Amino acid sequence: MKIIDLSHEIHDNMPVYPGDTVTGLQQIKFLDTDMHNNHRLDINMHAGTHIDSPMHLTNCRTYISEISPESFIGEGCVLDVMGQRIINYYKVEYNALVRENSIVLLYTGFDEYYGKKEYYENHPCLDTRFCEFLVRKKVRMVGMDTPSPDRYPFEIHRMLFNNNIYILENLTNLDKLLNAGRFEVIAFPLKIKADSSITRAVARVY
Repeated sequence: MKIIDLSHEIHDNMPVYPGDTVTGLQQIKFLDTDMHNNHRLDINMHAGTHIDSPMHLTNCRTYISEISPESFIGEGCVLDVMGQRIINYYKVEYNALVRENSIVLLYTGFDEYYGKKEYYENHPCLDTRFCEFLVRKKVRMVGMDTPSPDRYPFEIHRMLFNNNIYILENLTNLDKLLNAGRFEVIAFPLKIKADSSITRAVARVY
């Protein structure tokens, strides 16, 4: 068994989606003077690697803390869609790869731009047909190495949410799963009364 970290590090002033509040991480207690170390984190729930739940963009009143942890762990599969600005390319083998209740990861390779302006302005997006395929397959969650599956007015977000599919954004290291064989995705949110949550996402390769 091997664990592959799919998460970006949380740090002070880390990259955030345009318009979101900046992240603050400061050490507030020091061993030499306070006899212990402690840090304070000020972060919005969409910074870094995180999970979007339906409350984010719909009238859903369910906080992410109220969703069963079972929703955020499951059999994973990775689809290599690198080079596609609009992710609409459908391959017959996707039918066999993508199973009901699976967690589908989309490898675009765009995480190489993480922290740069281009990452937020020119990231690949899913088209409606690809999203309909995921809905038809009844997947549990879709994740990608980009900041979002779409742009304003966020129709793909809503289509996924309306079908109880969670969204895992700002992943990294998906290339390490391309030839990994069977693996499980584990991406638990904090038990936090919020629309979404930061997460430490990993893949457990068997």
